[in-house]
Amino acid sequence: MTTFSPLVVRNSLENPQVPISSPEVLKLFDAESTKAGPSVDEKGSLAISSVWRAVTLISGTIASLPLKAYKSDGSVREQMSDGSLASSLLSNPHPDMTQYEWLELLLGHVLLWGNAYCLLVWTAGGKPYLMPVHPSTVQPSRQKDGTKVYKVDGIRGNLTDANLKRTDDRARVLHIPGFGYDGVKGMSAIRAGRQGFGLAMAAEEFAARLFANGSLSTGILATDKGLTPEQRKTLRAEWQQARKGIDKAFDTIFLDGGLKYQQLTIPPADAQFLESRSFQVSEIARWFGVPPFMLMDVEKSTSWGSGIEQQQIGFLIFTLRSWLTRIEQRLTKLLPPEKAYAHFSVEGMLRADSAARAAFYKEMWYLGVFSTNDIRAFEELAPVTGGDTRYVPLNMGQLGLATQ
Repeated sequence: MTTFSPLVVRNSLENPQVPISSPEVLKLFDAESTKAGPSVDEKGSLAISSVWRAVTLISGTIASLPLKAYKSDGSVREQMSDGSLASSLLSNPHPDMTQYEWLELLLGHVLLWGNAYCLLVWTAGGKPYLMPVHPSTVQPSRQKDGTKVYKVDGIRGNLTDANLKRTDDRARVLHIPGFGYDGVKGMSAIRAGRQGFGLAMAAEEFAARLFANGSLSTGILATDKGLTPEQRKTLRAEWQQARKGIDKAFDTIFLDGGLKYQQLTIPPADAQFLESRSFQVSEIARWFGVPPFMLMDVEKSTSWGSGIEQQQIGFLIFTLRSWLTRIEQRLTKLLPPEKAYAHFSVEGMLRADSAARAAFYKEMWYLGVFSTNDIRAFEELAPVTGGDTRYVPLNMGQLGLATQ
């Protein structure tokens, strides 16, 4: 008799008292059971195509935006020089990963696990790096004095929030939490919505089993005469041989001996799973705040005209902006000096749309917001002589100064 704590006693591997799918066992593997059947965890949820698409869409879109360090002195805002510590860290946060890969990984962690963590480490030459660690290896908590500390697997003692202005060697964790309810850590969307995600996984399994090995019958052979088991076996073999192969898919088959072929359709209960899968795409889109058409579900969406444009704007305002703000503010708390801050340039989203980009630049130039060289800098072009001058229309003036 073998005891597996904290489970129960079982007599043998062949006859366990605790099934492998029990909630107690699943917790050991960081998974949770659902009423639909399949167990759900963050990594396994990526097998659902709409989850994969939502996570890669949000993380990839944000990672593709320019992220730079700025400093502000009153009303004057300017980008920090490439040689500054803050600018160097944001442009090259990891020794091996690019800025895009680093941001994409952090967004993947926070979208799936609800939290993203990095360890602040220093090279012998005095350069800081932010090394991502898996969310499952970090346990944040808040002490009685209000200090937030982190227990990281493999590191002794408690760590505190990373800050380049501090010399404390225990201040080594950058924490980007998602939505949460305790002010300590974020919640996993996959865990919170595990029933819906489990239903999507169950629909995938049902579809696979329905069509596996041609298990979906297209028709039956019927006869009024009784058949012996041997006759049924022979008839089945001859029928399968007559229909086997693509080259025989549309051949005419002649029946004799009173046999009749009756075509079958998918039962309504089975056909509804297609509609159920479509609903689950919309459900997952809601969990991640992504328009369904961006998950390639265009059944109820138009892909032309202003409708699609408004959904894209809504995606930027109501989904991406919250993630951008969350990351910017966390990185800003990390950077020195106190007036330095991190900022994403959302104008980078216009790079794929030349017409929208040109219209935006024209309007900003017309209002005197951008100079010619400002626009050329966005397009990574060299400045031109006289391009720093800003112009405003002659018919524009300050309100209240019009002559009588």
